Amino acid sequence: MPATDLPRFDHSPAAWRGPEMAACPERWIWQLAQDQIADLDEASARLDASGRDIVTITAEDAPLPRLAARLAEMKQDLLYGIGFGLIRGVPVEGYGLRRSAIAFWCIGAHLGAAVSQNAKGHVLGHVRDLGFDYAKPSARGYQTAERLPYHCDMGDVVGLLSLRTSRSGGLSSIVSSVALYNAMAERRPDLARVLMQPTYRDRRDEVPEGRKPWYPMPVFNPHGGYLFTHFVRSTIRKAQRFPEVPRIAPEQAEAFDYLDALANGPDLHLDMEFLPGDVQFLCNHTILHSRTKYVDWDEPGRKRHLLRLWLGCPGGPAVPEPYVEFQGLTGEGRPRGILCPGAVLNSPLEAEDGGAGDTAKRLPGAAAVTRAAVPAR
Repeated sequence: MPATDLPRFDHSPAAWRGPEMAACPERWIWQLAQDQIADLDEASARLDASGRDIVTITAEDAPLPRLAARLAEMKQDLLYGIGFGLIRGVPVEGYGLRRSAIAFWCIGAHLGAAVSQNAKGHVLGHVRDLGFDYAKPSARGYQTAERLPYHCDMGDVVGLLSLRTSRSGGLSSIVSSVALYNAMAERRPDLARVLMQPTYRDRRDEVPEGRKPWYPMPVFNPHGGYLFTHFVRSTIRKAQRFPEVPRIAPEQAEAFDYLDALANGPDLHLDMEFLPGDVQFLCNHTILHSRTKYVDWDEPGRKRHLLRLWLGCPGGPAVPEPYVEFQGLTGEGRPRGILCPGAVLNSPLEAEDGGAGDTAKRLPGAAAVTRAAVPAR
């Protein structure tokens, strides 16, 4: 029997199921029209030629007259609707790396402000296999080719631009965390209650000033009529290296297993093909995402490569108190990502290690970086 004391979000537009979304791709896939591509052509070419540091580009610098209104609709849908969308057709092959990064940045600037993704203040991330050992505390899953279980990122919204795909694997899957919660409240309310209590997470050696190297955060956070979910099981597991962190209780492990099983079930998640030129945006508060393990090409110029943005989006719903300890807030009250002492926001144009741990490693020749003296928010 469902529990009557738990809040429910059955009527939330974010409480969708994968099969229903697979049946109506027009609800979430947006193919760019020629005049919208022309907006990106003009803005990216002009800004590229100007030599501007990417981190200094604002929405005002790229007005995108035939694209901006549609992006405003997407922002509303990300924050208050189904929580995800896929833009198709950015001409990355013709743009090259820097111009593609600028076009992606301009799109993101109409949704929110880019926040830091790691200890070095990188606001433009590169999702590539750098050969890191995912088992080590400071390793980040996006720097490996391993399967990534369902999780969410920092900021309000995560965006990915596909430049090149792998030889095989690397399938993107998403699931509504609101639908996951509703299913748990219906079928296992005892485990839903467990996930509404704090779980302890490892900061992976990326520690903001005045913070401990770990932090408490419930998985499910009902707040202000919305459900905020944050789940990264690897950071929960890795936090066990700290003796002062409570041990994972049997009921917590059972709840994590149940959540993982629900997310992987065919009745809830949605698989999507990721093509070069696709831009995927996900609301971190209402969506968990996953990626299958992949096998890359041998040739360096063909290897899988995605660009990533974390965005704090003005106008989004007020976040719960645990998020203040977790990420801190920007001046506009939005999650500010990973803010470490001395970090200056910068946008590397090649994949490089962005962490502070013992797995630090950089690909040979990865040195091209654009930087601006912009203090991390």
